[in-house]
Amino acid sequence: MGQLITRELRRLWQSPWQLALVSYLPLLGTLALWWLFSAGLPRALPVAVVDQDQSQLSRMLVRQLSANSVISPVSYQDIGQAQAAMERAEAYAMVVLPFKLNQDLMIGHQPSIDIRYNAQFLLVGKLLSSQIQLSLADGLKQKARLKQLASGVPPVQAEINLNLIKTQSSALYNANNNYVAFLVPPILIALVQIVAMLVFANALTEELRRETLAEWFSLGTYRVLLSKVLVYTPLLMLQLGLVYAWLYGYLGLPMRGGLGQLLIAQLVMLLAVWLIVLTIFALLQDSARVISFCTALFAPSFAFMGVTFPTHEMPLLAQWWRQIMPSSHYVNTHIGVIAYGQETQALVSQLSSYWGFLLLLPVIALMLAKMRREQTGEQLDQAQIVEGQG
Repeated sequence: MGQLITRELRRLWQSPWQLALVSYLPLLGTLALWWLFSAGLPRALPVAVVDQDQSQLSRMLVRQLSANSVISPVSYQDIGQAQAAMERAEAYAMVVLPFKLNQDLMIGHQPSIDIRYNAQFLLVGKLLSSQIQLSLADGLKQKARLKQLASGVPPVQAEINLNLIKTQSSALYNANNNYVAFLVPPILIALVQIVAMLVFANALTEELRRETLAEWFSLGTYRVLLSKVLVYTPLLMLQLGLVYAWLYGYLGLPMRGGLGQLLIAQLVMLLAVWLIVLTIFALLQDSARVISFCTALFAPSFAFMGVTFPTHEMPLLAQWWRQIMPSSHYVNTHIGVIAYGQETQALVSQLSSYWGFLLLLPVIALMLAKMRREQTGEQLDQAQIVEGQG
């Protein structure tokens, strides 16, 4: 086994791309992601405002929007200009204050304030939608309070009338409303999964590029595979340990549980990735097609985690696809450890969800046996050709 591990390490050293994948590229990607989200929360996002009323009330509502640190109102003359600004991504949302807004409120009508946001920017759009509604609601409450006071309602009763039910919104997975803690770890999980896929796919397809399948099978099919696992698994686990130490140790992101559960779950996730890549390699047996198919399979992993979009609302095909992603199984452990400090028994239950990947083992065994027979047949044919020529 020592010779096989040396063989794999020698190939790793001779491949600059593979060496970059297991060393500095993921770490640079982690730093880049942190830099992108280092502000924590979006601030001063441009919002197109069309004030058709031009009343004291509408101007007060615009000031309410300006007072919100998330919103930066930009005035436009008409709806067409505001929509064009949204199409050019110069504004992420639009607020239309209708004509006779103040007059309709004074006579008891219920005017509609048009709020639109660009759903292509999912998180930004949802954030702006909620913040715009909160700011406008606060402004309109002031107007309603003045109206009640003017009609003779005591101040205490007016306050009760306006706040019959008090609500409080608490983010389950982002209690501090910090996008670094909320988005960076899941994105890194998806990145790690793609890197792991590329690393193992490169290690396998290297046998095709070097035309060493015969050597592989002569050395022992499963011993060579085990050597690849023993070389690349610790390297990737070391990367993950460094990333977690930086995020939750140096940066001090909130974490209620311990890193031990995360590393165990990450190890199981990596092994599941190895099984999927090995299955695809055994089926396709072509370097370019293996990399392309694996990339297409794992590319949407972040969207399928259910962190930014509820997975139960996805089409049935997408939900099946999600079950193929090891990262979708891992993210339950990640959220449980980081957000809730879950106990060890919860980890055991979560790890049991990987049982379906074990069904790939007989498929892999059959396909590798077929590859070995084909390789042996090619060798016999070449030997017969040589004898015939002799």
